[in-house]
Amino acid sequence: MSLFAGLLAFILLALAILPAHAQSVEDLVRQLPDGSFSDRGRVVQALAATGDARIAPLLESLAAGDLNVIEETGRIVTTSGRGDTVTATDALTGEEIGEVASAGVERIRVNNSLRRAVRTAVGQLTLMSPDAGTRMSAARAMFQAANPDNVELLDEAIAQEENPAVLQIMQEARAVAILRSDAEPAAFAEAVDVIVARGDRQALGILQAALSSADADVTPTIDAGISAIQRHLQLLDVGQNVWYGISLGAVLLLAAIGLAITFGVMGVINMAHGEMVMLGAYTTFVVQNMIRASFPELFAWSLAFALPAAFLVTGLIGIAIERGVIRWLYGRPLETLLATWGLSLIIQQAVRTTFGASNREVSNPFWMSGTFDFYGIAITWNRFWIVIFALVVFAGLLFVLKRTSLGLQMRAVTQNRRMASSMGIRTPWVDAMTFGLGSGIAGLAGVALSQIDNVSPNLGQGYIIDSFMVVVFGGVGNLWGTLVGAMTLGVLNKFLEPYAGAVLAKIFILVFIILFIQKRPRGLFALKGRAVDA
Repeated sequence: MSLFAGLLAFILLALAILPAHAQSVEDLVRQLPDGSFSDRGRVVQALAATGDARIAPLLESLAAGDLNVIEETGRIVTTSGRGDTVTATDALTGEEIGEVASAGVERIRVNNSLRRAVRTAVGQLTLMSPDAGTRMSAARAMFQAANPDNVELLDEAIAQEENPAVLQIMQEARAVAILRSDAEPAAFAEAVDVIVARGDRQALGILQAALSSADADVTPTIDAGISAIQRHLQLLDVGQNVWYGISLGAVLLLAAIGLAITFGVMGVINMAHGEMVMLGAYTTFVVQNMIRASFPELFAWSLAFALPAAFLVTGLIGIAIERGVIRWLYGRPLETLLATWGLSLIIQQAVRTTFGASNREVSNPFWMSGTFDFYGIAITWNRFWIVIFALVVFAGLLFVLKRTSLGLQMRAVTQNRRMASSMGIRTPWVDAMTFGLGSGIAGLAGVALSQIDNVSPNLGQGYIIDSFMVVVFGGVGNLWGTLVGAMTLGVLNKFLEPYAGAVLAKIFILVFIILFIQKRPRGLFALKGRAVDA
């Protein structure tokens, strides 16, 4: 009987507690508009302590400045609509109240300190969530808040966390909170080690901030951590510059590889090569507009349609230029230079008349947008895919030259034009196909450049000089020399820019190439060919 009575008493007590708890949450919510910002911060902490799942979205609305109070009833709501009346929704329950007069609704004001308190409270509510993404967001919020009061909660969460990525952020949040507290030197040193392991500029700022208010007995520990991070960041800066140089080298490779064919095999100084790059970019613009208008569901793959279109358009234009102008000027380099320069001006003006002089927007597909982190080095997806694309084009061109009949004939004409002609090779046909191939590859370069540069009639002018420098430095007509030359000049340029500036860095590189070809007139990898024999 006594057991039954005790069980009954427990049930009655539980039933009494549950409504009281629910009522206490509602009472706390109604206190949000009252008092100073500090008073509201204490209410926020009390709401977080209840553990009620409904509190997190309510507090997020508060931090965003979307929380209001109906003055007549004291009810906390969110509103939508404008005018004399707005639609009100209960912020705690999500129940739609209906239309109320705008004059009777007052916004609950927040400041930065209250927003920090809200971030901490939301972190407390979501740190134990079954969803790993929610726990990650909560841990990051606590990392930003750096509140010493969160250490115990973080210890509890760390003890049961199984996801390595979330666990790391929790440990870093705990370390930052300890650095803001009066912890023992041993705990302080452990926290410094965790922040040093993070190793980024934010970690450096955290330790520098901690150093300004640290006791003398922990100052050497923080100094050592700051020095370790600074050494790590110096290495990261070197790696970042190398990546920037590789990405620039890939762009130069795409722009120069077509020129390496026409200049190396045919000995033609084609000043209109940059315009082939520009036409490839405009082809991408046209293709994207067509897909956007007719097949928007295929827009993510618009570049897959633009690549063959740009190759065909610029390749055919290149063949037309060779058959119509260049073939009459072989062996006359000055006239060829002037003729192709005039052609470049004609093409520019034609594009300017057709599309206008202003820049044209070419969008990045979703898979070429954003940035990812590679061991502390920030890499943009568009640059990453351009590097991959440049290497694929390079490998494809090598295959054409080494494994196809056209490539065999091109190499034969390069090594000995007269002997190739006497063996039955139609050298005029090879010239046309070679010029078309080089122009088509320039069009592919334009597709890639449209993702990172402004598409305008002057696009090609920014790359023609760099392309010639790459070809001359690597060795005229040698594809491997073009690859090495593009990457070398790209990396060298990016290491010079922080010290000399972009313009002066290009001048230094130009001077370097002039001095280099005094010693090696045929470039890094000399190739015996028609241009050299001449």
